[in-house]
Amino acid sequence: MDSLETKFRDPAVEEFDTRTLLIQAERQARKRKYEDFCIVDVDAHHYETESFQEIIEYIEDPVLRQTAKAKKGSGSGRPGLVGTSPGFQDVGGRIPRYTTRTQEKTPAAPPHRDVHLTKRWMNALGVDIVCLFPTPMLQLGLHPQVETEVQLAHAYNRWLCDKVLASEPRFKSMLYLPFNDPEASYRTVKEFGNKPGVVGFMVTAARYKPVFDNAYMKTYALLEEMGRPLSFHAAYNWYDQSLSMTNRFIAVHALGFTFFNMIHLTNWIVNGLPERFPKLKVIWIESGLAWVPFLMQRLDNEYMMRSSECPSLKKKPSDYMRDMYFSTQPMEMVENRASLELTFKMMKADTQLLYSSDYPHWDMDLPSTIYDLPFLGEQAKRNILGDNARRLFNLEPVISDHKRAVLARRQAAE
Repeated sequence: MDSLETKFRDPAVEEFDTRTLLIQAERQARKRKYEDFCIVDVDAHHYETESFQEIIEYIEDPVLRQTAKAKKGSGSGRPGLVGTSPGFQDVGGRIPRYTTRTQEKTPAAPPHRDVHLTKRWMNALGVDIVCLFPTPMLQLGLHPQVETEVQLAHAYNRWLCDKVLASEPRFKSMLYLPFNDPEASYRTVKEFGNKPGVVGFMVTAARYKPVFDNAYMKTYALLEEMGRPLSFHAAYNWYDQSLSMTNRFIAVHALGFTFFNMIHLTNWIVNGLPERFPKLKVIWIESGLAWVPFLMQRLDNEYMMRSSECPSLKKKPSDYMRDMYFSTQPMEMVENRASLELTFKMMKADTQLLYSSDYPHWDMDLPSTIYDLPFLGEQAKRNILGDNARRLFNLEPVISDHKRAVLARRQAAE
């Protein structure tokens, strides 16, 4: 059954079922009448490693494919090839949707298990369209073997298009770019740019390749020509020389998820890439918002004193940043409304901010983080929750069948 309210009458919905865990989220969605408009979530996740046996079959290199199969059966508990990074994202086991996810029952028949699980949480949160990203693979840009990133990225992209995106029109993705190999990145855009459900491409930000390298220019030009946005998805690296000085994951998470995106954005602007590719839309994902005003002010201040180092720029760095797009999660400063309101104003949130939940991660945000802001008007809320993303990705408005059923019941009651 679709409604979480029926869980106590439906023995098939167990205590660790997504619909049980999100029962309060669905009540919140109904209270706020999300069924009246379209919500687009530009950053949510699945755990691709749960389907790693399927993805392995898409690896083209026979040696790497056999290595992955051997590692999977080694009893190590982790799929081979995907690196790990120290950290405690599960908050010591206090988030049940992590530990019970593999136990959740889904129909054996198609579509894919990920389709069933994703639609369950989307319906609960009130999300109509989602942009799905991988999870462990967000660290793949740090892999010491470039060819491993290339092979896994290609295998994952093919699997995702075949098994997940093709099965559900509500699912979209900005596909993984193997950015450590510029030629492979270019080939990825060429091969997948027009696949159903592909709305752009994603660079995992935790890596050490400068975005201004000339080797990437033809990829940026192709993205601009195809009208496909480029996103940088934040991650952390506790082994980074600076972050390795911290001794608590809270510090790594607070700094790491902003650090790499700040570096890439700064390089993007001071090297004149917005002027070179003026129609290429760029998105910065999962870094929160608090760093945006800081970087605007810092770069503007430096630019006014050393503009000769950025001869290609025709306006201040902050003006280029206001043309970029940012995702909401994790949205800080919720207790300091004046500061948050100023941040929204500085970044032109009405047109440039995109709602994201980051589900199922521990710091996820419900749509209410935007909907309940008192300083936003009704149209601004709708823009951020869905309309900005629909315009950016040229998406047709979609209202899920789940929402239609809720709306029908509401109208019948009225």
